[in-house]
Amino acid sequence: MATRSHSRWQKRLRILLRHGQYRVLRLLLLSVLIGVVAGLGAIAFYWMLDAGTYLFMDLLAGYRPHGPGGEPELFEASGTPFRRWVLLVLPGIGGVLSGFLVFRFAPEAEGHGTDAAIDAYHFRQGKVRGRVPFIKALASTLTIGTGGSGGREGPIAQIGSGFGSVLASALKLSARERRVLMAAGMGGGVGAIFHAPLAGALFAAEVLYRDLDLEYEIIIPAMVSSIVAYAVFALQFGWDPLFITPDFVFDRPIHLLPYLVLALAVAGGAVLYVRCFYGVRDLFHRLKVPLYWKPAIGGIVVGIIGFFLPEAIGAGYGTVQKALVNGTPLAVGIGSIGIKALLIIFAAKIVTTSFSIGSGGSGGVFGPAVVIGGALGGAVGLAFDQALPGLGVSPGAFALVGMAGFFAASANTPISTIIMVSEMTGNYHLLAPSMWVSTLSYLLVRKEALYEKQLPSRFDSPVHRGDMLESVLRHLRVDDVITMRGAQKTLTISASATVAEMARHLAEARQSSFPVVDDTGRLAGIVRGRDVMAALASERDIGGLVIAGDLVRAVVTVTPQDNLLTTLRSMRTNDVEELVVIDPAGDGGLLTTIGHQDIIAAYHNQVYRDKG
Repeated sequence: MATRSHSRWQKRLRILLRHGQYRVLRLLLLSVLIGVVAGLGAIAFYWMLDAGTYLFMDLLAGYRPHGPGGEPELFEASGTPFRRWVLLVLPGIGGVLSGFLVFRFAPEAEGHGTDAAIDAYHFRQGKVRGRVPFIKALASTLTIGTGGSGGREGPIAQIGSGFGSVLASALKLSARERRVLMAAGMGGGVGAIFHAPLAGALFAAEVLYRDLDLEYEIIIPAMVSSIVAYAVFALQFGWDPLFITPDFVFDRPIHLLPYLVLALAVAGGAVLYVRCFYGVRDLFHRLKVPLYWKPAIGGIVVGIIGFFLPEAIGAGYGTVQKALVNGTPLAVGIGSIGIKALLIIFAAKIVTTSFSIGSGGSGGVFGPAVVIGGALGGAVGLAFDQALPGLGVSPGAFALVGMAGFFAASANTPISTIIMVSEMTGNYHLLAPSMWVSTLSYLLVRKEALYEKQLPSRFDSPVHRGDMLESVLRHLRVDDVITMRGAQKTLTISASATVAEMARHLAEARQSSFPVVDDTGRLAGIVRGRDVMAALASERDIGGLVIAGDLVRAVVTVTPQDNLLTTLRSMRTNDVEELVVIDPAGDGGLLTTIGHQDIIAAYHNQVYRDKG
């Protein structure tokens, strides 16, 4: 009895959620639910990453990389002495384990993950398999926990988007709503894990396209999801920003000149990052070895670099934290501190990320980009500080702005990145230089794309292929077609017209169908041109006995005030090439006919007129 009652309420809930009248409310309520799950998923994923790093890096290798200042460390440091040689083999072990998981159970979880979410949005109707979030989380834990250079945004994007997609499919929602909820889950996960709820929502809307374009319909659901997910995550781990920074300020316009140099530097660095990443990815695609061995080979290369420079492996957030506070990180693997150390970390991190993720390992590319951009920004800041000490440049501020500019350029997401870095650091006083550097670097690197599944704009997405057509047709009326066409007599036929007569009319007239009128001149139906041609083909067998009355169909009408989108849909629904236009103000008599070609001509006329 209880099972039957539960099933009945479940059915009622599904009916309510699918009812068109409650569409907006439905999306908002589901966005809240997705936000809760995305927040819980972010908590679980954060715990898994910390546990993996503790188990492999701390207990086995004795290496304890610091995290960002705004997040607690869940495990106390072990007493294991530092064993540099273990770093040589750990990434390879993590690579083969994560590779087996991914390629055996969910191949779409390969790589950084965000591309898979973008691809699902544009080309797969927002469908993500239910197993993908779990495989992605576990594989990323193995990759990053063993020293692979990867970030959180890709895995959490697939975790959040996966739940949104599965929920929409379970409720049998439309493909459009599934895409919205999938993107809302992605925004919620990113907003929670990076302590950046506003940026998470905007990232989900912006990352889908390479140009400055946004997926507007997902912003509100993504904001709701991101706010809820962030609140759930912060209840567990606190409300501090991800990084703790000094109170940087921008109060000297002359500093825009060195920030201009920084924009040029991060633009060049972003090009290097993208080309290196996809160069390595393409190299491993050509490599003739079993798929799950490829991340292991990439891990071996990472281990060799990590043996000499531990800062180049793992998430690397501690390196950024030190750069923001001190202007430069303390390098374990480098004897000196300064510009040279930062540039070595910049280059090494590009290589380790390329081999960790480009080989098929699992992890995001945003986290490494933050480290790379921060190191490069700090190096540029130190160079100005040493060359022009009177300028008053803060290397830590350059590190922060470098983070924003570097990812904005490499990922083509300037708007969300500016806000994300501000939220991650809790510092909004550098918004102006961040906007300056991010905008310039983005404009310089527009042809490069870290996310190769991004499309140029909304008009290039299959999702919006008919949007422009619908928008134009919705604002044009049948009356506009009649006016554009001018005086044109509509040919009508009687019910007694023969097939031969109708075929002659088809050859001479512009119409593809004919209204049929009775003896009193009133509209009795319509004959389709294709029916006439079919009857003509069989005329020899029936002795020419077929007349219009035998082929007549019920007439489908529109009025001059109906818009062309409604008219086109009526044609498709009733499977006719032309509709009859009637006069609603009079006796409902025939005015003219309107066909597909008329609608297409009106559309082109309107588009070219708007272009001037």
